[in-house]
Amino acid sequence: MEKLLKDCFLKLNIEFNDTIIKKFFDYKEYIEIQNKTMNLTAIKDDRDFIIKHFADSVSPLSVFDIEKGASVIDVGTGAGFPGIPLKIVRDDISLTLLDSLNKRVSFLSDTVKKLGLNDVSCVHGRAEDMGKDEFMRESFDIATSRAVADLSVLLEYTLPFVKVGGYAVLLKGSNYKEETDGAENALSVLGGEIENVFEIVLPFTDITHSVLVIKKTKETPLKYPRKAGTALKKPL
Repeated sequence: MEKLLKDCFLKLNIEFNDTIIKKFFDYKEYIEIQNKTMNLTAIKDDRDFIIKHFADSVSPLSVFDIEKGASVIDVGTGAGFPGIPLKIVRDDISLTLLDSLNKRVSFLSDTVKKLGLNDVSCVHGRAEDMGKDEFMRESFDIATSRAVADLSVLLEYTLPFVKVGGYAVLLKGSNYKEETDGAENALSVLGGEIENVFEIVLPFTDITHSVLVIKKTKETPLKYPRKAGTALKKPL
């Protein structure tokens, strides 16, 4: 399995060393232990875990240049994807992991300590609430998210966290075109603009995922994000 992870990184042109590889497998082991009592992942097969969780999470680094020391928030991080894999590979970034379930946030805090990751904050809260927090709103260089919601909804969850000039870097499936077509109004209202879309074939599979790079071009109006549940019920 270590060879598979290394080969995935080589295919994605992502730099690694033995310390990085060890942290990934320590992370995997801890997820598997905690998954017995928590709903962290449905993927049990080792090969699928490495490709669909680890390789997928770091895939944005193969197409998007995160500046050294950038502040990154992972919205709706769940078991820590993609935030923790990104941090393991790029230890220079400042990372905030945001999740609405306190049990998962406790798991994330323990994971960060076990892996010896520095400059990581684990925050319990909903995106709709924290996106209006004076210390978090429009304070990050990058917001990222993976498999959380339809694009028009996800933009309302992520763009309020991003500084003007920063980016939402969103991991989506292969049907992104349908989602981008339906998100034009959300982009306009929330102050975002699609700068690039990259299609990435996950290593050693025929699965195509996409990375949407959305630039924050103007401030998000103060009324957004709307109260919890509204974005899902009434997408922009």
